[in-house]
Amino acid sequence: MGSIQTCLDKLNEQLNIDVDWMDPTFIQNLPITPHDMTSNQILTHARLCHPDNDKLLNQVAAESKDQGWLAIYTRMAVLMAKANINNIHGRVLLQTLPTNAYNTEETVSHARAYAREFENVGIPRDRFCIKVPATGAGMNACAILQKEGIQTLGTAVFSVHQAIAASQAGCLYISPYYNELRAHFDASVWPKSNDPALLHPMSSRLIQILETYKRLYRETSKEQPLLKNASFLSAQEAMATGELGCHSATLPHTVLTELSQLPYDAAKQPGQGVPKPAHPYRDAAPTPARLAKNARLDPLVPNWDGKLASSDIDYLGNGGKALDQANEADPETKKRLHEALEAFIAAEKASQAKIEGVMKGF
Repeated sequence: MGSIQTCLDKLNEQLNIDVDWMDPTFIQNLPITPHDMTSNQILTHARLCHPDNDKLLNQVAAESKDQGWLAIYTRMAVLMAKANINNIHGRVLLQTLPTNAYNTEETVSHARAYAREFENVGIPRDRFCIKVPATGAGMNACAILQKEGIQTLGTAVFSVHQAIAASQAGCLYISPYYNELRAHFDASVWPKSNDPALLHPMSSRLIQILETYKRLYRETSKEQPLLKNASFLSAQEAMATGELGCHSATLPHTVLTELSQLPYDAAKQPGQGVPKPAHPYRDAAPTPARLAKNARLDPLVPNWDGKLASSDIDYLGNGGKALDQANEADPETKKRLHEALEAFIAAEKASQAKIEGVMKGF
């Protein structure tokens, strides 16, 4: 009698599963090997403060105290990522400082610092990626970094226009947030559903992004960013990502655990995903028929006129002015991007305070 297939096993057939958590023990004990390990300032801070890293933090602080807190933070983030490099198939991802989200020069500088630290610990460029918030300045930073051979991910993506900007910047990945960050702390704003692929308000925008990228690939033959869907709160949402056709699911430890404990039952799934295509866009499956109407809807915009963001707009020109204007003009993108950056900045400041406290001991 064969072993029971879990939802995690099934989802792993349909897309790449990333672990959105930096704990090596947890990752080593997963029943699958994740593709990538992702993080952000909140997750990095949690690991920075873990007792397992006290000795390492003291050592790095002693060695780098004259370089300031950011050098220590950057080195620690890379070393904590390195602790997982043998636990995954692909890349470890770190995020540039959110306080610099609207400063191209400083974002590029921090990304280069990460790259130097990765090189110092023997991690090549094909094993890491730098996450950058999808602002005008951020996507211009990605364009610069991509030309230097440093792969990037446009994060905090909530809209088609941000996705187009990431394509124009040449990003390797984007991370649309399925749920707004506030939903992780306030259940009243979580659109919980037994059929999120059909009913979740972000499903329409995900389909629109995927269809836009498919079209751009057909028209230009240019590789488009891969979708690393993020910000999940349930196993049902993760399974919906497979049906939607995303390329990766960036899953927190809670959802990974839930998926690994749920036997897969096709009869209980509202819709079915398909196996990973040979090429993400050339061989991509069409939007599932039962979800096709979602491409013509935007539940986040009352009385939506049905017009998608134009891929003819230069979102990177003039320092990214058009992208920032589009972010401001879309109330949901404006709110969700602001709240995400606010939460990441709070974590960044907490890490700074932690490191500066350690530095005082030397």
